[in-house]
Amino acid sequence: MSNDGLSGTLEAAQPRMIEAIAHYWNERIHDLQMTDRQVGTLGFFNDLDDYRFDKLRYLPKLVDFGGYRDRRVLEVGCGIGTDLVRFVRGGARITGVDLAQRSIDLAQANVELHGLGGRADLRVANGEALPFDDDTFEVVYGHGVLQYTADARRMVEECRRVLEPGGEAIFMVYNRVSWLNALSHVMGVSLEHADAPVLRKYSIPEFRRLLDGFGQVSIVPERFPVRSRLHIGWKGTFYNRFFVGIFNTIPRPLVRRFGWHLMAFCRR
Repeated sequence: MSNDGLSGTLEAAQPRMIEAIAHYWNERIHDLQMTDRQVGTLGFFNDLDDYRFDKLRYLPKLVDFGGYRDRRVLEVGCGIGTDLVRFVRGGARITGVDLAQRSIDLAQANVELHGLGGRADLRVANGEALPFDDDTFEVVYGHGVLQYTADARRMVEECRRVLEPGGEAIFMVYNRVSWLNALSHVMGVSLEHADAPVLRKYSIPEFRRLLDGFGQVSIVPERFPVRSRLHIGWKGTFYNRFFVGIFNTIPRPLVRRFGWHLMAFCRR
C-alpha cells in the first residue's frame, strides 16, 4: 500500500476510534469503586475527590488550583469535574470538555452541588478537534488524557492552537519506565483501564518529543508509592505493608525518573 493509501486508511479509522473511546468512558466512571454513595450525589463527588487527592498527593503541590483567578482555563478530558471544581473554587474562568456525555452531565452536577453553578462552561467535545478559535485560552490542562486518545499528537497540537502566545499548558501521561509499570508486570496486576480502546505509556524522551511544538517544556516525574485502598488480599497487604515503606526509604533523587506520572509544564 502506498503512503497516501495508508494515510487515507488511518484517517478513515479515526472517527471509529473516537466513537469507541467515547463509548468506553460513557460506560465507566474513574475510581467508582472507591465510593458506595449514589452516583451524582454530593457524597459521591466528595468521596472521589478525597480518594483522588489522597492517591495524588503531589498534584496540588505542583498545580495551584487557586492560582488562576480570572484566567481563561480549558480542561480537556474533565471527566466528572473533580479537578475542574478546584479551578472554579479558585476563581478561574473555566471551560471543560469531554468526549463522554455522562462525564459532562456529572461534572455539571458536581459544580452545582458545590454551590458553583453558572461558573463553568461544560460541553461534549473531542480534544483532537476543539471547537474554539485560535488563542482563546491562557491555560490548557489535561491530566491523564493524552494516553487514552486516538491521536495524542493531534490533541497536543489542538491544545497549543487554542492557547494564546505565552500561555501555559499542563499535561500528564503515564511513564512506561516507572515503578508501577514494572510492579504491575511482576505482580500480575492489571493497570486501571488497561481494557480501554487506547492506552499508551511514554518514556521521558518520548513525551518530550510529543510536546516539541511548545517553546518551553519542563517534565517532572511524580506519583510515588502511597498506601492503596484499591487492592486487597495478599498482594494488597504486600504492597501496603512492605513495598510502600521500602521504596520510600530510597533517596528520591535516585528514583525520581521512575515516577508513574510524567507531568509536563509547557509554554507556547
